[in-house]
Order: sequence, then structure tokens, then C-alpha cells
Amino acid sequence: MSYSIFKELKQLSVMVLCVGLLGACASTQSAQDQSKSGGLSSPESENGIKPYSEVVTDKAETDSGLFDVHKVDKDYLYEIPDSLLSREMLLVSRVAETQDEIGYGGEKLNTQVVRWQKKDDQVLLRHVSYENVASDSLPVYEAVQNSNFEPIIASFDVKSLGEDSSGVVIDVTKLYDSDIPSLGLQSSQREEYGVRRLDPERSFIEHINSYPENIEARSWMTYDASKPPSSSSTGTISMEINHSMVLLPEEKWETRSYDQRIGYFSVQQTDYGTERHKANEVQYITRYKLVPSDKEAYLDGELVEPKEPIVYYIDPATPKEWRPYLKQGVEDWQKAFEAAGFKNAIIAKDPPSKEENPEWSPEDVRYSVIRYFASDIQNAYGPHVHDPRTGQILESDIGWYHNVMNLLRNWYFVQTAAANPDARAVQFKDEVMGELIRFVSAHEVGHTIGLPHNYGSSYAYPVDSLRSPIFTEKHGTAPSIMDYARFNYIAQPGDGVEDFHPAVGEYDKWSIKWGYTWFPEDMSEEEKVAKLNEWTRERADDPRYFYGQQTGNKIDPRSQNEDLGNDAMKASELGIANLKRITSNLVEWTDREGENFAELEELYNNVVGQWNRYMGHVTKNVGGVYEDHKTYNQEGPVYTFVPQETQQRAMDFLIDYGFMTPDWLLEEDILDRINQSTVVDDMRSAQVQVLNDLTDPQRIARLIEFDARSSEDTYDAFEMMDDVRNGIWSELNSNSAIEVHRRNLQRAYIERMEHLMTEELPDIPDAFKDFLGWTDVNVSQSDIRPIVRDQLQILLDDVQNTQNRVQDRATEAHLDDVEVRIENILNPDE
Repeated sequence: MSYSIFKELKQLSVMVLCVGLLGACASTQSAQDQSKSGGLSSPESENGIKPYSEVVTDKAETDSGLFDVHKVDKDYLYEIPDSLLSREMLLVSRVAETQDEIGYGGEKLNTQVVRWQKKDDQVLLRHVSYENVASDSLPVYEAVQNSNFEPIIASFDVKSLGEDSSGVVIDVTKLYDSDIPSLGLQSSQREEYGVRRLDPERSFIEHINSYPENIEARSWMTYDASKPPSSSSTGTISMEINHSMVLLPEEKWETRSYDQRIGYFSVQQTDYGTERHKANEVQYITRYKLVPSDKEAYLDGELVEPKEPIVYYIDPATPKEWRPYLKQGVEDWQKAFEAAGFKNAIIAKDPPSKEENPEWSPEDVRYSVIRYFASDIQNAYGPHVHDPRTGQILESDIGWYHNVMNLLRNWYFVQTAAANPDARAVQFKDEVMGELIRFVSAHEVGHTIGLPHNYGSSYAYPVDSLRSPIFTEKHGTAPSIMDYARFNYIAQPGDGVEDFHPAVGEYDKWSIKWGYTWFPEDMSEEEKVAKLNEWTRERADDPRYFYGQQTGNKIDPRSQNEDLGNDAMKASELGIANLKRITSNLVEWTDREGENFAELEELYNNVVGQWNRYMGHVTKNVGGVYEDHKTYNQEGPVYTFVPQETQQRAMDFLIDYGFMTPDWLLEEDILDRINQSTVVDDMRSAQVQVLNDLTDPQRIARLIEFDARSSEDTYDAFEMMDDVRNGIWSELNSNSAIEVHRRNLQRAYIERMEHLMTEELPDIPDAFKDFLGWTDVNVSQSDIRPIVRDQLQILLDDVQNTQNRVQDRATEAHLDDVEVRIENILNPDE
């Protein structure tokens, strides 16, 4: 019997069996056939899988790397070797470019661990979660896996086996040019902008490049939207999205547990495999892998180079005059890594030329790059890509926007020009701007090596020390460059201070020692933790090593951004003295022949903004709480109320500098050039911001809490509200006329009291309470409304006693209006 006849008989027998037993076998076979992308199998292939040469044709453009990426016409194919199927990879999706008012390039859309998994004739792209974990050697591991089934992001038909029959070839075009939720615009943005759909006709792949350890895919994505934030007539949102897929290390780097007393970014997991009698929340810091090249010498106390140093390259697009300063900002961290026992641990390099390395690319994950963007955004940012399993930092691309120089100009001018001749210009000398760039470079590099902002660092230095030339030359403005300490606004003319910059300092060296010190392999985890705790306790009472938590609404007045010194009232008073000097010279210092007054207006607005910052620094002391995280082997409380005397000083400052009209800001020589008719309202807005911040229900509730819990005299809510009322309405005591700015502030006070009498705070989600530093406050059931009613009744009596004694028409009309407003609040039904 020939082979062909035997084959036909065999097929016929199968068909008869199906009809006899199931009656539906033919339809099932048809559905299976239809599920294969190739339709009916050709004689050369089974199940639609074609020969390699028919899929990766002669027209294919191939880029070899982690996977071989083949471009055939407009389609992109991945050739995935068997060895990489099921390997874990990190997929980072970022906005590369976007239209106005939708964030800025470099912002992350999503970070997720994925794996490519072959199942029958398909390859699945699956999302891997590390939120819940357990050692795979424990019985509970199976339960964890059963509760963490990996979602399927996308599926792909196998088009062919690899060229040598190992691995698979799939078409991934639709992964990057269609609407995959976890790879595109996030749900909150879709809702905000009224996104209806992704338009496939206006979305396409720009390129996909493969490198030894990563694949970079870039797409132009266009969404139909009813509420686009810009170019609204188009009904469109377009953005360029970059997807970096990075192979995670097969050998995991050792973890280092997070300690809230030392600032590090971290990863969090719930570990079901510990000895704790509950699901154990674990947290690991993010850090680069540094291992000494000579372990014996390292353990003997010698400075040793790491086997693989941290290297940052400068983007070839960077103007040459700024490259040395960006590189110096990177290498300023070398002295910090020396505290951890490493020398030359962090290095900056110019990009190699095409002749030196034709394969070098800033998108290659093997290279960390300071990317230079020709953008008018006034910013720079320092993210990093890390292994979510262990916290190991894999690489970083710092984003550097050209216009950050304008931001630096404004800061340096407004904060130092009174005492610093180098800052008294619209256009700085290159060497002056270069040093400012160096500062920001060092700050952003700090983020990339694992360090968050340390808002509490600047509190370590006494205010008077920041007026000392010797002290500031040695220590800068704060023990940590990761503070938002900015520049020295405290130093006065005549102090002789010449160094106004932050610098890598004592805290930075300590944090790198804590996070990066290498311990020998035979040292147990318990011994490592004990050693780190010992180091931390040794420094617990030294303010230079204090870490101020980075939260949204900080209640610890020591932990604030853009403040200096250990006394906000004293520092802000000196800062305002300098702002007065700057304002009186602003026209002269911004004078440029033939130019209009745009620069004058920009810098004047920055002066007003700086004044407002000083008000905020002081306000945080009222109802403030000192937060000193400790463990059981450390004495003393974690939370301490700000002393009564300090809170009273803060209130006195706000009355004098915030609520009394700052006439020095109303410089006619400036306002006549930049402002037509909004001066009165601008001043009202600035002062109202101070008032609303001070009378925040959260703050009042803390003062009530202090009074209830403390056995000593406290600055209670009644006293605070008395002081606010007396400070804002002081003219009633002297029967004097009330000028326009004060009238506006007083009306704002009435409206604020009405708000406290009638409005409730929304419930705060638990997830935000720790981050924001907020608590739920039930205004109507607390003492807040009785206190406010008491204030309004006292004020009404004072207004009625004053009305007939003031001989000023505007004041009389104002007080008549105030009386009606208060009565309407107290008796709304009459």
C-alpha cells in the first residue's frame, strides 16, 4: 500500500469516528484551524507554522541583540530563543514626547515585570507580580503562586521556529501600535481628557532596536479625545511612547532591608514565607550592585575599586560648555562612596565617537546617560530602573531640559543677589551657570543611586552658621545635597560669604555608607542588620544625620523643602531683609539696553513667590509635630509637639510679615512697568494663601489634640484663633482707617470662617494618609465650629463697637458689610 493511500484511509477513519461518537468534531476542528494565523497548514508545516525562510524573508532588516528583531515591510518580528522563554524581564513604558499640558518627556507610564511564555502554538506575554512572595523551597510557595495567576497582556501565534529550529518567531507589531492598556495612556488620563479610542490609522511604530540586554520600541500613539488639554480643535492627543524591555539578572543581588531612619527609595513585598505569624510586609532599598575588586583589601579597610563601577555618559547632544560641570556633578559623589569603602565607584564619561564604538547608543541599557533635551521645560529629573525583586538598580537615564538654566537663574538671583554680586544679572557668566548646573547634576545623580529628598537635612545647621564664610565654604547650605535647600538666602551683605551653594555633605556620605557598604558572604543577615542598626544608633542624636520624611503635607516643621537653618522665623526674617534689598534694586539689576520688561516681571514674580515660601516655612511650626523614628532600643518619644514658645513666635511672625501689608513689594518703579491693574488682587491672593494654610482644619485639629493630651501648658486652638483674629483686625483696637489690602484680607477671613462653619473635609483614603501626613477630621463634631462661632461673635461685637468711631467712608462701608456677613453666617435662617 502506498503512503498516500494509507494517509487517505486514515483521515477517512477519523472522520467516521467523529461523526459516530460526537457529531461535532468537524466544527471543533474548524474552530481550531481558524485560530491559527496561517489558516490551513501547508504541506511543509504543521498547524500554520511556516518555514523560517518564508517568515524572515530576504527583505527582512535584522537587528541582533537580546532577541533578533526583524522588520519585514511594516511588520516587526521577534525571534525569541528558547533560553529566554519564561525569563523575567522589566518592561518600562515612558512618554518620550508629548503635546502641551500633558506632562513632559521622560515621565513613566508604567513599570511591570513580564515573561514570554510558549503555550502550544502561541507565545503569551504575561505580567509577573512580586507584591506577594515566598521562597520556592517552602510549601506555602504553591499557595502564593495559586493566588497570583499571571495576567496575559497579549498572545501571539508562532509564525516559525527559529533559524536553527530553536526558539520561536512571532509578529509583535500589534503590541506596539494598538491599544494595550498597560502599555499606553493611563486610565486616569483617559478619563481626564475624554479619550474615546486609539486611532490605528494615526498610530504606528517608529522603530524597534535590539541591544544585548534590552529591546527599545518606540511608537507614535494617537487618541481620539473630547477634552484634549491643548490644540482642542483637533479632538486629538498624540504622544510618542518608548518601551524599554530589560532582561533581569538571573542571579539576584542581595537585598538590604529598608530603614525609615535613613532615606532610600524602596520596593515593597508581602512575604508569606517568614517565621512571623502573619503576612509579613518587607521593604528593600534600591541600590546599585557594588562588589569590591579586592575583597581582602576592602575588609582590611583599604579603599578599593568596585568590580563594576557606576558610569554615567554625557549625551552627545549636550552643549560642550556644560559637559565638564555635568560630569563634575556625577563625580562629586566619589567622596560619599569612599565612606562605603570604594574609590572611583562613580565615574562620568564623554560619549564615545562612532570610530571608538559604532554600536554605542544612549538607549542601550548597558549605558546610563544624562540625556539633554532641547525643551523649554524648566526641570531635570533623575529616575532609575531597578529589579523589583531585589531593589538592584540596573541603569538610569537622567533627563536634563535645556531650560533648567532659567530656573537656576531665577533661584540664584532671588535667593542670593542681595549679598552675591555674581547673581545680579539677567544673564550669568558661563562659570557661574556652570556651578549651578553642577549642583543640579549632583542632586539628580543622588536620586539615580537610590536617594530620595531629605527635607530635614537643612535643619541641622544653625542660622548664624550660614552667615559665616568659613562654615559655608566647608559645609555648604545643608548636610545633604538631597535636601531642597537651594541657595543661601540667609547670608547678609557684609557677612563675607562667597559660597552660596549646596554640596554633597555629611548626611550623603553617611547614607551611602549605610546603603552601599559591602559585607562578606559568610556574614549572616542577622549580623548585617545588627551592624547597620549599631551605626544608626551611634548617629541618632546628631542632627547632621537626621532624615526628614518626604511626604506631601509635612507636619514636622524641620522637614520642609526650600528652607534653611534651624529657626524658620529667624531665617525667614533675614530672607525678607534680602528680598527688600533685591526689590529696591530690581530695575537696575535687570536693565538691558533695548529689551522690554519681561525679565523684570519674571524676577519680580519670583520675589513674591519667595516671600510666600517664607510664610509657609513659618506656618508649619503652628500645630507642628517633630517626628523622630526610633526602634525599641532607642529612648524617647517618636512624636513631640512643637514647643508653645516656638508656635507663638511663628504666629507673631505671620502677623507682622504675612498679614500686615508688605508695602516693600508694592514698588511703584517696578509695578508701573509690568502691571496694569491687578496689584490689589495679586496681594489679596498672596495673603489669603497664608491665611488658609494657617487655618487649615488639620492644623486646628492638631492643636485641639495637643491640648487634650499634654499635661503642660500648650498653644491651644483658642489662643491660635484669637491671635489670627487680633492680627488681621488690629485696626478695630485703634479705631483707625483700614486700607484696601487689609480690607480684602479681612473679607477673606470672614469667608474662611464661613467655610469652617459649613464645609466638611472629604474622607482621606488610607493609602494616602501616611504619604500626605493627613488624618480624617470630622469638623462638625469637633471643637472647630464652636471655636469659629466664638471668634465670629467676638469679632461682631468689636465691629459694632467701632462702626461709629471711624471717619473714613471706605472703612465705614467695609464694616457695615462685615456686620451683615457675620450675622448671615451666625444666623443663616433669619
